[in-house]
Amino acid sequence: MAKETTKGATAKKPAAAKKTSQSAAKPRAGKNAPPAAEPNSLRVMIWVASLILLFDQISKYYVVHVLRLDRIREIDVFPPWVNLRMAWNQGMNFGLFSSSDDATRWILIGIALAICVWVFLWVRRSRPGWFAQLSAGLLIGGALGNVIDRLLYGAVADFLNMSLPGWQNPFSFNVADISIFAGAIGLILQPPQASDATDDKTRDVSGKSG
Repeated sequence: MAKETTKGATAKKPAAAKKTSQSAAKPRAGKNAPPAAEPNSLRVMIWVASLILLFDQISKYYVVHVLRLDRIREIDVFPPWVNLRMAWNQGMNFGLFSSSDDATRWILIGIALAICVWVFLWVRRSRPGWFAQLSAGLLIGGALGNVIDRLLYGAVADFLNMSLPGWQNPFSFNVADISIFAGAIGLILQPPQASDATDDKTRDVSGKSG
C-alpha cells in the first residue's frame, strides 16, 4: 500500500508542475494593464456626446417644426429672463464670421469636424479621467449638433434668449452652444492627471529589477 501511494504521489507531480508553468505563463492583471482599460476609456465621452447630440436635435426639431418659431419669430416663456427668439446663425458663436457664402459654411463645417476628430484622438491616446471625458463629450456632441444644422438648414438654429429687466439681449443660442462652451471650459480647467507620475514610478521599478 505504501508503494502504491508513493507512485500516485509521484504521478501527480508533473500535473502540478504543468499547472504552475501555465499560471506563470499567463500575465497577471495588475494596475498597469492598458488593454483591459482601453475599451472602457471612451465610454463616458461617447455617451455624453450622444446624449447632447440627441437632445440638441430634438429641441431644434421641436422649436422649428412643431412650434414653427422660424415663422412666429418670438415666444415669451418667462419674460424677460427666458424667451424663444429665432435666429439663423451663419457664422460662429455670437455671429462671428457670419456670411451667406456657401464656401464659408463648408469651411466652418470642416473646422468643427477637425476639432471633434482631434479631441476624440486625444482622449483615445491619453485616456484621461472621467472629468476630461465628460468635457470632451460635451464639446464633441455640441459641435456635431451645429454641423448637422449647417448641413440641413445651411445655418445654425439658435432660439434660446436670456435677458434682464431693462436690458434685451440681442443674441440667441442653443443647447449645442451651451455644451460647446461648457466642454471647452472643462477641458481647460481639467485637473492634472496622476498617470504620468505612476508611469514614471513603474519605469523606475522595472529598470531596477532589470
